[in-house]
Amino acid sequence: MLDLFTIFTKGGIVLWCFRGTNQFFAPPVNALIRSVILQERSGSYDHDGLSLQFKLDNEFELVFVVAFQKILQLSYIDKFLSDIHLEFRDKYKNDLRVENRNYSNFDFQQDFTRILEQAEKWGRLQATLPKQMRSFEESHKSKKTVSSMIERKGEQKPAASGGKKSVKIVENKVRDEPEAPLATNGGGNDDIILENRKKMMEKLNKKNKGDKPKSPKSPSQKSGKQMRVWDLGGNVKDLPNLDRCKDKPEDIRSDFTPSNEMIGTMKGGIQDLEVESESDYSDDSEGDEEEEVQYASRQSAPVVKKSGGMLSLFKGLVGSKNLTRADMQPALDKLRDHLIAKNVAADIAQKLCESVAVKLEGKVLGTFDTISSTVKNTLTEALVQILSPKRRVDILRDCLEAKKNKRPYVMSFCGVNGVGKSTNLAKICFWLIENNLNVLIAACDTFRAGAVEQLRTHMRHLNALHPAEKHAGREMVQLYEKGYGKDAAGIAMEAIRYAKDSTIDVVLIDTAGRMQDNEPLMRALAKLIKVNEPDLVLFVGEALVGNEAVDQLVKFNQALADYSANENPHIIDGIVLTKFDTIDDKVGAAISMTYITGQPIVFVGTGQTYTDLKKLNAKAVVHALMK
Repeated sequence: MLDLFTIFTKGGIVLWCFRGTNQFFAPPVNALIRSVILQERSGSYDHDGLSLQFKLDNEFELVFVVAFQKILQLSYIDKFLSDIHLEFRDKYKNDLRVENRNYSNFDFQQDFTRILEQAEKWGRLQATLPKQMRSFEESHKSKKTVSSMIERKGEQKPAASGGKKSVKIVENKVRDEPEAPLATNGGGNDDIILENRKKMMEKLNKKNKGDKPKSPKSPSQKSGKQMRVWDLGGNVKDLPNLDRCKDKPEDIRSDFTPSNEMIGTMKGGIQDLEVESESDYSDDSEGDEEEEVQYASRQSAPVVKKSGGMLSLFKGLVGSKNLTRADMQPALDKLRDHLIAKNVAADIAQKLCESVAVKLEGKVLGTFDTISSTVKNTLTEALVQILSPKRRVDILRDCLEAKKNKRPYVMSFCGVNGVGKSTNLAKICFWLIENNLNVLIAACDTFRAGAVEQLRTHMRHLNALHPAEKHAGREMVQLYEKGYGKDAAGIAMEAIRYAKDSTIDVVLIDTAGRMQDNEPLMRALAKLIKVNEPDLVLFVGEALVGNEAVDQLVKFNQALADYSANENPHIIDGIVLTKFDTIDDKVGAAISMTYITGQPIVFVGTGQTYTDLKKLNAKAVVHALMK
C-alpha cells in the first residue's frame, strides 16, 4: 500500500529506497525537501495526490520518508516510521558513525518487509478493536469525595496544577448578634424558623406603613419629547451653506502645490525596515539556570557513578548525552508562550516549536552549550529562514522587462475591509513614478462609497508631486474608473487594454474589501484574477492581527483555488503588511502570514506619507520577536 519509502542523508545521498509503483519519486521528495524540511516545518505534506511523512535522525543526520496515496487513511504510518528508524540505526550504527562513515550497500529489504507487515497487522488490529471507555475508577470524578469538597476554616486548598500556587482560606463571617445554638431535635429548629418569620413580617409592615401613596399625574402634565433643532441639521435648504468649495475655482489642483521636499524621495530600491525592541528576553533567567543545573546533574551523574576516575569525569563534561524531548520541553513551552505574546498565531507557534523539537531531538549537546540557548538559536534560524524570500522579488526589474515586451505590468490588490489597500496602493504608485514608470490605477472597488473619490484624490496629489512638465509632458498617474455598481472584472479588463494601447507601464488594480467567508464576493475576486491574469497578486493584511491572519490567508488562497476553473489557478504571490508602526515589537503577524502561504512579504507600510513604504528585514524582525 506504500508508493515510496526512502532513507537518505541530509547531504542528499540515498542509502536505501523502496518503490511500490513505477512512478518517478524524485519530484515529490524534492518538493518535500524544499517546502518542509528546509523550511523547518513539521507534519505531513501533500504533492500531486501523494501524502508524504518524514522522520529525522539528528544524531546520524538521516531522513526517513514514506509516501502513499492521499485518499488512503493509514493509521500505522507513525508507528511504522518509528520502528523502521530504530531498526535501521541499530543495525547500521557502526557504518553511520562520523569517524568511520561507510555508505556501502545496505541490505535492508527483509527487515523492511517484516516491519511493514507487522505495522499493517497492528493497524488492522487497532481498526477492529472497539474504543475502550475509561472506567469510573480511572476518571478524575472518582477521586472527588464529599469530604474533599467541604471547605473548612483555616484549611488551605491545594494549588492548581500547571499554574501559580493559590491559597484560599475560608473564614466565618462575624455577626453582630450572637448565633442561636442549634437544637439537636426538630422542635428547636421549628421555633427558630417561626421567630425569624415573625421578625420579617414586622419589618415588612413597618416599611409599608412608611410609604406614601403616589398621586397619579394629570393628563395635562404629560408632555411629549420635543425634537431638538440643530443648526445646519441636514435640511435641503442648508446644503448651499455646507458647500465649502462654492467660492473656489473649479480646478482645485491649482491650490495644491506640494513638493518632494515635504515628503522625501524613493528612487531606486526600497529601504529595509528597522525594528526597535524595548522588552528583553534573556537566557540567563532563574528558571533557565535551574533547568541547566538539573540537566547537567542528569547528564554527568550516571557517568561518575560508573567509574570514579578522572577520565570519566571529563567524559561527563563533554557532550555525550543525546537531547530528548523531555529535556527541551521547558524551554519549548517558554518560547511558545513568548511567541504567542508577540502576536504569533497560537497554532503557528506550536508548529514552530514542534519543528525545533524534531530538528534537535537526538543531537548531542555541545560542551559549553545550554539547552535554552540551543533551542532559542535553532528557533531563531528557523524564523529567519521562514521570513527570507524563497524566490527573487524584484518588481522594478519585472516592470522594465514587461515594458521591453510592450505590455503593461499588472498588479492586483486584495484583502479584507479596512486594512489599507487603497492607501498602500498609492504608496507603491509613488515609488513606481519615482523610478520613472507611469501608472494607471484601475478603480475596481465599485462597492464602497467614496472609493473612487479616494483614488482620484491620490491621483491629483501624485501628479502634483510629479507634474507632466518634469516628464516630457507625460502624465505619470491616470485613473480608470466607470463609477459604482459595475462588474469589477470587466473594468480591470478594459483598464489593461487601455494601458496597452496608451503604452502605460504599470496597472494597479484596486479591489473591494471583502471578508474571507463571503462566498459571492470571493467568487467575484477569483473571476477577476482568472479573466485578467495579473502578473502579481498581493494580499494586503494588517500587522495588528494574530490568529485572524491565518484564517484570512488560508481562506483567500483556498477561494482563489476553488473558484477558478483553471487547472493551475493563480493564488496569492506576495503580502503587503500594513500598519506596522502601530505594534512596537509585537511583529508576530509577519511570521503567521509567511508561514501559511510560504510567499514573501513584498512591502511593509509604516506611516501616513507616500515614502512610508519599506522592505521587510528578516533578521531585524526576528531580533525584535525574540527579545
